[in-house]
Amino acid sequence: MNPFKSPVLPEIASLDAERDHQRIIFLSCRVDFPWDTTRALEFALFRTFGVPAISAILHKTQEFELRAQKRYDDTDIIVSEMMEHGYDSERGSAAIARMNEIHGRFKIRNEDFLYVLSTFVFEPIRFNARFGWRRMTEKETRALFHFWRAVGERMGIRDIPADYGTFERFTSDYEARRYVFTEANRAVGSATVELFAGWFPRPLHPLVRNSIYALLDEPARRAFGFPAPNRLISAAVIAAMKLRAVALRFLPRRRRPSLRTAMTQRTYPKGYEIGKIGPS
Repeated sequence: MNPFKSPVLPEIASLDAERDHQRIIFLSCRVDFPWDTTRALEFALFRTFGVPAISAILHKTQEFELRAQKRYDDTDIIVSEMMEHGYDSERGSAAIARMNEIHGRFKIRNEDFLYVLSTFVFEPIRFNARFGWRRMTEKETRALFHFWRAVGERMGIRDIPADYGTFERFTSDYEARRYVFTEANRAVGSATVELFAGWFPRPLHPLVRNSIYALLDEPARRAFGFPAPNRLISAAVIAAMKLRAVALRFLPRRRRPSLRTAMTQRTYPKGYEIGKIGPS
């Protein structure tokens, strides 16, 4: 047995998934899996751009094509404020209010809101199953469901499934019906890929693009019109992610939370006001 790490934080083991879901989310996503959660939520949001009804709005506003980094930072701030301070805290409530204000400018179907919400539940769970240094417990996966369900209620989303399994089935059915290629999907998806590639030196951009294609499933790639990943690069990326997981099992466990709200955002190097983030 690993001498440094127990299978799960003792505090998580003592909590209730429904009653204590905000604390479980904080410990799981900011202490045990901070990097994994960030990557998973990036892909969660990214996947939604493969839905024509969603990408059409973004393509029309040109927000991701022209200001991808700002849109990324704005979303990161809103999500992190809720996860790190609680959705009913002063900061969490302000983040939800600002999100609702931004969304209120557009005519968005309830079903589409529901799907976006579902990706924030299930994408971290899928990512963990593939690449986590340990597997999330059932308590952690149910806490994710209860956390985002509560957020959805505060967003005014209707008909949120009352149980985990029903919500998971809704997500699969929605993707089977709604993942259809459009040029808007390609435009918004490509702008997002270039955002991620832009975080690395230019010679690495082709590798980053192929890595992203490798981590997307086939239905998502088709919806974006992305090519199949290079097989060697795909195998190397998957192997590297799994090797990282193995290495982390034998490193000392993180003792302090990694708070994204305490980090400097590229768009807001001097800090931000929650009520002023988002499109002007």
